[in-house]
Amino acid sequence: MMEAGTVFTTVSLMMLANGGVLAVVSRDLPSTLRPAATYWQLGTLLIAVGCAFFAFGETLPRPIMLLAANGLIVFGLTAYHAAVQQFDGIHPRAWQLIPAILASACVFWFSAVNPDFRVRIAVVSTIWIWLMSACLWTLLASSHGDSSLSRKILIGNFALVLAYTLGRGVAYLAMDLSSDFAVETGANWLNLLSPIFMTLLPVVGTTAFLLMCSDKLRRQFEIAASTDYLTGLPNRRVLATHGINKFVSAQKHGADFAVAILDIDNFKAINDAYGHDVGDEVLVEVAGRLRERIGTFGMVARTGGEEFTVLLSGLDHIMAADAIERMRFAVEQAQVGDGMSRIPVTVSAGVAVYSSEDGAFEDMLRRADMALYSAKARGRNCVEVALQTANPALTRGVNCVQ
Repeated sequence: MMEAGTVFTTVSLMMLANGGVLAVVSRDLPSTLRPAATYWQLGTLLIAVGCAFFAFGETLPRPIMLLAANGLIVFGLTAYHAAVQQFDGIHPRAWQLIPAILASACVFWFSAVNPDFRVRIAVVSTIWIWLMSACLWTLLASSHGDSSLSRKILIGNFALVLAYTLGRGVAYLAMDLSSDFAVETGANWLNLLSPIFMTLLPVVGTTAFLLMCSDKLRRQFEIAASTDYLTGLPNRRVLATHGINKFVSAQKHGADFAVAILDIDNFKAINDAYGHDVGDEVLVEVAGRLRERIGTFGMVARTGGEEFTVLLSGLDHIMAADAIERMRFAVEQAQVGDGMSRIPVTVSAGVAVYSSEDGAFEDMLRRADMALYSAKARGRNCVEVALQTANPALTRGVNCVQ
């Protein structure tokens, strides 16, 4: 029968190899993910060295070997907890080292001072279960925003090892074992099974963790490609996709659908008078006001320098005009200043409601743009609604100077 020491040797080498791969890959990760990868790499290294002490520590005094092996493994699990926290933007705390310190102290006491295998296995198993439960809690608590397969695999790894640790502890305690029983020998079948299960987190878990990093990077790139960097609103590409889908639905089912284009009045003058930093503040404030007012019946996107486009679902021309008028008024009430005085900020808007005469979403955009042009010509800070006619220049004013 294979000795437990041989299994521990094989396991530790596999962990070190996986840790080396992670070390190479982590250098190419962005700074936001590198701390989490460093914690995971540290955890893998500590567990691998802990297994190596089980494999080669027979020349050391037994209490020292047990302290080193168990201590390194429990601190490795602590590092894994820190890794999943850091991955989800949670800063690890120093007090999280307390369980590992307590476990190490108990291992030393019940191996060097008052040898007792049963107490030692109960304490170590409890701390392992505590740490893996903490990892599971962190992974599950953040899973609502990340349903990736890699996260599910990592959750499954922690759950499986936790279940085994619980079963192992119960099995050992149920056996009639001496106080000096050694888990690093082949004296019991659990001694051979334990190191095999211990590879799940450092080996399979590391692969899952790297895939989580890859998935997160992909999502970040997707968000960056679809979001305006300054305001956080969807950009023109996202608007076009949603607009076309809404337009097709309106064509097929006759659903009410409106599009509005809003443009900040005299924005160039604001930039010239107060500087581009203040201009950016104005853009962010206007974006926030529009986002608040859009609610659940549409979406707002930044589609140009000072231009925003709004999609409205389920609203006819009267309700759409009222909704955009409320947005216009909300912007007019915005409090934007240069530190000395309030800067007046207003928007003009053009609204177009779906008509059977529209052949494409671009036709609605064109009519809304013509209505916006009319709002600017009528005095700004008002809303113009494009009439449902083939002539896009015909509009009706809302709060416009006639």
